[in-house]
Amino acid sequence: MRDLLSLQGLSIQTSSDKRSLTADVNISLVEGEALGIVGESGSGKTLTALSILGLLPRGVEVVSGEINFNGENLLSLEPERLREIRGKEISMVYQDPMTALNPVMTVGNQLLEVLDYHNHEVKNPESHVRESLIEVGIPDPERALKSYPHEFSGGMRQRAVIAMSLLLSPKLLIADEPTTALDVTIQRQILSLVSKQRSRRQMSMLWITHDLGVVANLVDRVAVMYAGRIVEVGTTKQIFNSPQHPYTQGLLASLPVASSRSRSRLASIPGVPPKPWLVGQSCSFADRCQFVQIRCRESLPLLDAQGSKSVACFYPIASST
Repeated sequence: MRDLLSLQGLSIQTSSDKRSLTADVNISLVEGEALGIVGESGSGKTLTALSILGLLPRGVEVVSGEINFNGENLLSLEPERLREIRGKEISMVYQDPMTALNPVMTVGNQLLEVLDYHNHEVKNPESHVRESLIEVGIPDPERALKSYPHEFSGGMRQRAVIAMSLLLSPKLLIADEPTTALDVTIQRQILSLVSKQRSRRQMSMLWITHDLGVVANLVDRVAVMYAGRIVEVGTTKQIFNSPQHPYTQGLLASLPVASSRSRSRLASIPGVPPKPWLVGQSCSFADRCQFVQIRCRESLPLLDAQGSKSVACFYPIASST
């Protein structure tokens, strides 16, 4: 299968003082695949996602690399063409549904606006929008269409945002930590909803999260990001069963075990992540790594492909499979 999305050597920095925020990011996504990007806050996950849609905040810019989507380099497109793709072929679900929706417009009008903006030809737009709300499990769609975002609960707002993102049947859905602001029960419902919709539509998905546990049963592959770089990529099974980068191993060790009856203290990674622009030509994880050696502080490890898996480490942990 061909790549639907491919990021090659993507580097992002601030415009004014040229501080590096991500460096040489390489990830790919084939048609119908779900990929999770995992890492701590500040690792560059959201900036990477926003760069795909051309929505980087003011003062931040892509300085090198390519973002190829369905045969087109998004970084070289005219603004008009990029606006056509955004929302129609690539949709995004944001972390906070309250800020993603216009507070002074009804939910129905906001969904209808998406159809109108992209000149989507449907015989009955209102009926199409109503069906989209039903698909995402919003009860009483007639009432929902006339309601404002503040009249919805957090979970219902997020369902409305998901309905909006799926309205035009995009080829790729980008989800930026869409369950973070929700309680655990609602999180589970949203994860189940997205999984079912992705399967039904044969849609590709890029899921951004700081929690490895969230993507365990949601994605096909995982890319682990640290201090602006991808440090490990593999299938979900490979990442969870045989992590090779010490950082990935640390993330997994910090997850609580549901089946455990003991209340032992969770493992933690000592120290804090460095600022990406302060790393230089050395391993960004060196100061926190229990396996660090002199070479790690003197050279930058690059992603080294090992079959279907890649790891950026001079001394990767031996695979158990």
